[in-house]
Amino acid sequence: MKQNKKQDKAASGTMRRVIAALGPYRWLILLSVLLSGAAVALTLYIPVLVGRAIDHILGPGQVAFDAVGNLLVQILLLAGLTALVQWLISVINNRVTFAVVRDLRNRSFRHLQRLPLSWLDRQSVGSIVSRIITDVDQFADGLLLGFTQLFTGLITILGTLGFMLSIKPLIALIVIVLTPLSFVVARFIASHTHQYFLEQSKTRARQTAFVDELLGSQKVVKAFGREGRSVEDFDAINNRLEDTSLKAIFFSSLTNPCTRFVNSVVYAAVVLTGALLCVSTAGTATAFTVGSLSALLAYANQYTKPFNEISGVVTEFQNALACAGRIFELMDEPTEQPDAPEAKVLERAEGEVSLDKVFFSYNKEKPLIENLSFRASPGQRIAIVGPTGCGKTTLINLLMRFYDVDGGAVRVDGTRLQDLTRESLRANYGMVLQETWLRSGTIRENLTLGKPDATDEELEAACRAAHAHSFIRLLPRGYDTEISEDGGMLSQGQKQLLCIARIMLCLPPMLILDEATSSIDTRTEIRIQKAFATMMRGRTSFIVAHRLSTIREADVILVMKEGKVIEIGNHESLLKQGGFYANLYNSQFEH
Repeated sequence: MKQNKKQDKAASGTMRRVIAALGPYRWLILLSVLLSGAAVALTLYIPVLVGRAIDHILGPGQVAFDAVGNLLVQILLLAGLTALVQWLISVINNRVTFAVVRDLRNRSFRHLQRLPLSWLDRQSVGSIVSRIITDVDQFADGLLLGFTQLFTGLITILGTLGFMLSIKPLIALIVIVLTPLSFVVARFIASHTHQYFLEQSKTRARQTAFVDELLGSQKVVKAFGREGRSVEDFDAINNRLEDTSLKAIFFSSLTNPCTRFVNSVVYAAVVLTGALLCVSTAGTATAFTVGSLSALLAYANQYTKPFNEISGVVTEFQNALACAGRIFELMDEPTEQPDAPEAKVLERAEGEVSLDKVFFSYNKEKPLIENLSFRASPGQRIAIVGPTGCGKTTLINLLMRFYDVDGGAVRVDGTRLQDLTRESLRANYGMVLQETWLRSGTIRENLTLGKPDATDEELEAACRAAHAHSFIRLLPRGYDTEISEDGGMLSQGQKQLLCIARIMLCLPPMLILDEATSSIDTRTEIRIQKAFATMMRGRTSFIVAHRLSTIREADVILVMKEGKVIEIGNHESLLKQGGFYANLYNSQFEH
C-alpha cells in the first residue's frame, strides 16, 4: 500500500512538471482544444442531418428528394470542413509535442554539462544516453497520442451526451448511469501498469548501457573469448526486459476488451430502450421516429468509442510518465557548485601553483590524499610518479578543479581555485591525457577545438612540432579528412599525436601531460620529448609518467605513495637518496 502511494505521488509530481513544460505553448494547446471542439461539433451534427434525411424517406413513392439532396450536400460540406480542421489539429499537436521534446533534450543536455564529474564517474554512459534519447522518444509518443486523442475524446463524450439529451433525455440518462463502469475499469488497470512501465524503462536503459559497453570493448571481449558469456549476459537482460514488457502489456491489453464490454452494454441498452420507445409512441404526437433512433445509435457508438481510445491513451501515458520521471530524475541531480559571485577571471596565469595541507578522498571512509603540500614556481616542470592508485590522477583532478578539496587549499598565482572561475582556470591549462578524445568531424575541426580562428600556417606549424603533419598529409583529404568519434582508421599513436598537436596550437601558460606519450613508439617519443621541451619552456608543467626515463629532465619530481608525497627532488638527487624512487627507477632497467 505504501509503495503504491509513493508511486502515485511520484506520478502526480511528474505530471505537474509535464504540465509546466507545456506552459510556453499554452496558447497553441488552447487553439488545439478549440479546434478539437469545432471538429467534434461538426462530426456530431452529421448524424442529426442523417436522421432528418431518413425521416424524409417515408416509404415507396414517399421520398422528399429535394430535402434529402440538400441534406446530403450539407453532410458533404461538413465532412470536408471537419477533415480540414482535423488536419490543422494534427499540425498544432505535432508542433507542440516536438517543441516540448526539443526543450526537454536541450535542458537535459545543458544540465548534463553542469553535473560534477563525481556523479558522471558513477554512471553508465548507456544509461544516460537511454534517458536523453530513448526515454524522451517514448515520452513524445505518449504525449502526441494524448494530444491527438485525449482532447477530441473528452469533447466527443460531452458533445454526444448533449445531443442525446436534446433528442431523448431518458436514453441519455441510461447512458450516464452506465458510464462510470468504464472509469472504474480504466482506473484499476492504470494503477497497475505504471510500475511495470517504469521497470520496463529502467531495464531498457540497462540493456542500452550493456550494448554500449560491449561495442566499445569488442577487441577485449574477443581477446578473452568472452563472446559466449556476453551473449548469456545480454540474454539475461533481454529476458528481464521481456518479462517486464509482457507484464506491462498484459495489464494494458486488458483495457480495450474491458472497456469494449462496457461499451457494448451501453449500446445494447440504447438499442432496446429506443426500439421500445419507437413502438410504444408510434402514432402519437410525441412519436419517437426511426430517424431519431438512428441518430441516437450513431451517438451511442461515438460516445463509447472515445472510452476505448482514452483507455489506450491512459495506458500509453503511463509509459510516457515513467519515461518523463527518469528524465526529470536526471534534471534533479545537483549540479556542481557554481562559481562564487565574486570569483575572478584568471586572464593569463604566471604559473605559480601551490597546494597547502590538502585533504581529499572519493570515499569519506577511505582517505586518499592527506596533508599534501608543495609549490611549483612559474616555468617549472613538475613530474609526478608513483605506483598505481597513489593519487597521481587525483592530483591532476584537483589542479583542474574537476573535484574540490575536502580540506586545505590549491592556489594559482596565490589565489584559491574556489575564488577563480572554472572556465578561466581551465583555459589556462593545456591537457594531454593517456586516453585520447576525438569527435566526429574533420582533422582540422578536431585540432582547432581550443583555437577555432587558427590560420593554416599556425595549424601546420603545430602539427609539425607534434610530428603529426607527415601522416596527416598522407590522408585522403589531408586536414579535411573526416574521422569518426574514435578516430576511425587512425592508430592509437596517431590519435595521441593529434591530441598533442591540439595543445601545441593553443600553448596555454600551464600544461598537464598525463601519460601523454604512452601510445607512441620509442623513436617518435624521443622526437616528441624534444617538442615538449620546446613547448614547456617558460610554462609550468605537470607531467605524470610511468616510464621514468621520460622525466629525467624535470625540475622537480614528486614521488607519491598512498596519497602522500614521500620524496621530492630532481632525478639525480633522488637516485642518490637510494629510496623509493631509486628502487622504482632501477626496477624499470633491470635485465
